[in-house]
Amino acid sequence: MLVIGSDHGGYELKTAIIELLKERGVEFADLGTDGGDSVDYPDFAEKVAGAVSTGEADLGILICGTGIGMSISANKFAGVRAALVHDEFTAQMAREHNNANILVMGGRVLSLEQGKKFVEIWLDTQFEGGRHQNRLDKITAIEKRVNSI
Repeated sequence: MLVIGSDHGGYELKTAIIELLKERGVEFADLGTDGGDSVDYPDFAEKVAGAVSTGEADLGILICGTGIGMSISANKFAGVRAALVHDEFTAQMAREHNNANILVMGGRVLSLEQGKKFVEIWLDTQFEGGRHQNRLDKITAIEKRVNSI
């Protein structure tokens, strides 16, 4: 299952992506926000990244104004690989090389069409493994060392 969340700056793009997910038959849960009123992005990053980190969800999508705050917040969670993407290539590489389990985008820097396209690419791309898995294993080892301090 996929979980999706945004703050007010990403609400419009989140709404468009939800329609895309429905069209594609993707099972998902919308974890908020539910409108354009100002909210704090870390609250929604915590909901989505928490669900991915604990295994309640396999994948997540986060959207704020730039995507920067959401990516910083989400990457605080164990096992989360949240990738902020800004074009088709980074959307593909986020999955192919980094096996990103959370896609992060900026609702104020992307058009609705761009955001939907990046989601499609990310969902349709497979992790390549091989040398990339070795690198992910190193990231996991760093995460374990840092969290045990």
